[in-house]
Amino acid sequence: MMPEMKQKIDAVLDHVKEPTTGLSIAQLGLVRRLRYIESKKKLVVFFSTTQPHVPKCCKIIQGLLLSDLLHDLTEEFNKEFPELAIEIV
Repeated sequence: MMPEMKQKIDAVLDHVKEPTTGLSIAQLGLVRRLRYIESKKKLVVFFSTTQPHVPKCCKIIQGLLLSDLLHDLTEEFNKEFPELAIEIV
């Protein structure tokens, strides 16, 4: 991966904030890894959503927040890399 691409990725991860804490995705370590598939013009983002100690009622709220967070992350990656297909898994 080119250094310029890595800088853009880091900027996106710093820009997108988790709404309840105000911390960035980078600060929270929510992205486990990235994979750039040059032949397919695709960036795969491996996102960590596991929090086993969250009570069941809070998991519903967490799911809603996570949905918004993934939407924001996808949107920011699409802005920064319009030429790539973005997949968050």
